[in-house]
Amino acid sequence: MRSLDHARETCESYLPGLLDKIARVPLAEREAPGSPVIGLFRAGRGPALVIPTEYGGLGAGPLDAMRVLRAIGAASPSLAVASTMHHFSVATLFTLADSLKSSGLEWALLEAVAKENLLVASGFAEGRTGQGILSPSMTAVPAEGGYLVNGAKKPCSLATSMDLLTAALTVPGKDGEPELAFLLIPATQPGVSVHPFWSSRVLAGAESDEVRLEDVHVEEQLVMRTEAREGDGLDELQTLGFLWFELLISAGYLGAASTLAERAMTEKRGSASDRSAIGCRLETATLLLEGVARRIDEQASSNDALAEVLIARYAAQDAINDAAAKAIELLGGMAFIGGDEVAYYAGAYHCLGFHPPSRSKTEASLLDYLEGSGPVLVG
Repeated sequence: MRSLDHARETCESYLPGLLDKIARVPLAEREAPGSPVIGLFRAGRGPALVIPTEYGGLGAGPLDAMRVLRAIGAASPSLAVASTMHHFSVATLFTLADSLKSSGLEWALLEAVAKENLLVASGFAEGRTGQGILSPSMTAVPAEGGYLVNGAKKPCSLATSMDLLTAALTVPGKDGEPELAFLLIPATQPGVSVHPFWSSRVLAGAESDEVRLEDVHVEEQLVMRTEAREGDGLDELQTLGFLWFELLISAGYLGAASTLAERAMTEKRGSASDRSAIGCRLETATLLLEGVARRIDEQASSNDALAEVLIARYAAQDAINDAAAKAIELLGGMAFIGGDEVAYYAGAYHCLGFHPPSRSKTEASLLDYLEGSGPVLVG
């Protein structure tokens, strides 16, 4: 597939040899708990992918990052999910590097992410049924020199390999009212522990287990206050993170679906019309995500950008589902039962629909936006 080949070439230009090394690991091993792929990603400077070159990173912009994640998702959906959690966190922080450097944040810790290939896990509230993605899953109370943090994130990708955990939670504001803040928490801090959580074999290599924090002391200089109150809309920092997350998580699952489509095309299953239809649906998803990437590159952080990204993500999700389902049908029952690949990827690509925000959480406000009667809300 032309666009998948292009994605692989882009990945090779930033992370030379990574895809070949992943391919040498049998599928059952690369997608299982304890998989070596995260270690291969770290060793290949993967954590530095989206960090600007002036801060020691590889400098991939949104469009190239999307293509790299698609290539990785085609090779290892687990690694695509795990690395997305890292990339969207650091892309957000380094996009606002200048303002963060002057805010008192412990900048040396962020510089070490690029220079030492540290992995950053995300402690946002994803995964809790019925809870908004901005609703904190942890609590913080003032303590000498900072805060004591308690709570848990489950699932939390990169749980075992993480060096830092980012968390969104409520802290007392200057006026005494609670406000949302981002915290950087070293994984070696006393009180941080990892516990089994993920039971499915699908995406098991992403290390999506439970991370618990019990009276973890976080210093004030590792706290980034936002402009938002709990229950409010997104501020600039949150908006940027949201846009990056939707782009990269969708790209990874586009890669997973592309593996199925590529196999159907290579084996010339079905008619030329059938295969062309699959390719066109995947190209629809690709073009939509490229549009999201260009929106991020414009440093858009408005409600209009949020709405456009949501529309693109849901439409890309539909196109991915359509193309992958048709590819599986064309490959046939013998391909499904004759090995692990088709069955595994059939389970993996569906997981895009489980990531926030769900359509049910946004459909009312998205309709308001489309009708011109209100903003789109994702919290």
